[in-house]
Amino acid sequence: MPAITTADAWLGSEIQSSTDWIYRLTPDDVDELRAALGEARSREADFYRWRREDFPLPRLGSRITGWMRELDRGRGFILIKGFPVAEHAKEECAAIYWGIGLHMGRAVSQNADGDLLGDIRDTGADPKTYGVRLYRTRAEQDFHTDGADVIGLFCLRPARSGGISRIVSSVAIFNEVQRVHPELASTLFKSFPFDTQGQHKPGQKPWFDFPLCQFVDERLRTFFIPWYIRESQQHEEAPRLTREQEDVIAFIEKTANDPHFYLDMNFEPGDMQFLKNASVLHKRAEYEDWDDPDRKRHLLRLWIVEPNFTAGDAMLRSGIAQTSDTVASLILAKDAHER
Repeated sequence: MPAITTADAWLGSEIQSSTDWIYRLTPDDVDELRAALGEARSREADFYRWRREDFPLPRLGSRITGWMRELDRGRGFILIKGFPVAEHAKEECAAIYWGIGLHMGRAVSQNADGDLLGDIRDTGADPKTYGVRLYRTRAEQDFHTDGADVIGLFCLRPARSGGISRIVSSVAIFNEVQRVHPELASTLFKSFPFDTQGQHKPGQKPWFDFPLCQFVDERLRTFFIPWYIRESQQHEEAPRLTREQEDVIAFIEKTANDPHFYLDMNFEPGDMQFLKNASVLHKRAEYEDWDDPDRKRHLLRLWIVEPNFTAGDAMLRSGIAQTSDTVASLILAKDAHER
């Protein structure tokens, strides 16, 4: 098939110096967010109970609608800069971020604990231990996808060094597979086994089957967690990876880590990154943290579902249930590889 030329087939080397994917909040934007926080809190203290109308954004709301169009049918990512986190308590930042999310869609659970607003920070967990969620460590996390339609991060405090957010267009990678290895392109649309990371019920198989690529709403959708796939091979009953499957995984990883393809974002306090999960792979570099607990790297995360978003998936849109009758609804949002 011919190369895909939609706006989400971008190359990092061509847009790294551009500012088209950056929006800097104005003083009026910040004032509106603060006013919305005051209005919402006057109605209900618990922000998890807020509705969109409880957090009114008469001007910024229309701009958020534009951000969603860009995520859905444009490049598939945007970086919002300039929220003054130093002037607000962590709880206020979390509430404002939640309010912005209300204007983007509905938050879904990110893990088996049912977290709707996740805290991304190092807990000292050993990243080499099976089932450990890598977002709770300082270790590098290679390119992968998460769950839901939109993946959002809000930087409260960056690391002492490292921890760069690196993204790449999965559509551009698909084009490269077709160009360099056309014999492997059809393999992307076949089922791959993914390990459940031990989060399956007794009697259920410890892996699930899912293709890396599908066409939905005439757009390419990619689902990629290479370590889940490789770890599925510890189960004797799981399908063995074919040579073609191993080769295409390795090629995707190699291409994604090519500077020609990826785009770096070095988060600053107040930055908000939003990605379309179906068309953008993301990675985080290893980082060195501060010794002072009050300075340690801390990000907030949202997984957002928007029913009108194209190339969505019903199972991903369900988030990760605390209790589930199926492996798919629990695992497909990729609990162990949250950033």
